[in-house]
Amino acid sequence: MSEPLTTRTDISGDFLTQARDLSNHRTASSVEWPTLGVAAAVYLLFGLVTWFHASLPWWLLLPAGAYLVAWHGSLQHEVVHGHPTPWAWLNRLLVFPSLWLWLPFELYRVSHLTHHIDQNITDPAEDPESYYLTPRQWAEATAVERGLLWAHNTFLGRILLGPLRCLYRLYVSESKRLLGGDTVNLRAWILHGFAVAVVLLWVVAICGLPLWQYLLFFAYPGISLTLVRSFLEHRARELPEERTVVVEAGPAMSLLFLNNNLHAAHHAEPGCPWYRLPARYAERKAEL
Repeated sequence: MSEPLTTRTDISGDFLTQARDLSNHRTASSVEWPTLGVAAAVYLLFGLVTWFHASLPWWLLLPAGAYLVAWHGSLQHEVVHGHPTPWAWLNRLLVFPSLWLWLPFELYRVSHLTHHIDQNITDPAEDPESYYLTPRQWAEATAVERGLLWAHNTFLGRILLGPLRCLYRLYVSESKRLLGGDTVNLRAWILHGFAVAVVLLWVVAICGLPLWQYLLFFAYPGISLTLVRSFLEHRARELPEERTVVVEAGPAMSLLFLNNNLHAAHHAEPGCPWYRLPARYAERKAEL
């Protein structure tokens, strides 16, 4: 989400400057129609699947729902990097509905741009998308916590436990912040409330899909599928340029992740739109 999917909002003025630079890496002044095509496909298919949910068996509804929610998350990632139009307000509006329900877009945007300060990648103290722990964090973890961390670091564990870990980390940290009187993220949560309401109004009130089914067949597995991409995305290495990897994939997964599985290419050129990344990767493959 991209996940990932944790938040970091204790940001300095220096970071805000770097984040602004990163979000402006998109240099094209024209509209990127392939990305708008993806947005149209996501919402059209989401509308059809939810409208006709009663006619679909669960073993079709689950993969379709998961794919569409994760695909929408990939679209959000494009918007974070300034795509697909030159107008930030329009880009945000394009991904306003929160299909996966759990993460406010503005918190994700700040977190992900923090992650793109490449010298800090994988550093558990600086990178909000790092899966690593400091020695102190590991030493202070209980046996149960260590067991859960080991399980979470397996592929099956990432799929089954990953969304729960994301929810726990986000809501505990944000609750502590709010209870401590820090309202810096309140606007993001208010907007998120409307973004969730739009989705549930369509899904539950109009389409008649029970909330528990949406959580079970769409939201939760959609987050799980997003975490598949990030499972081997980064690794601890001495040199920052060696910490980001490439996972070559077939058409279905490449489209799902909008080529973000070519992650080293994305970090090398964060402003490059998803549909141009394969060509750029091919040109720079030996280097990357």
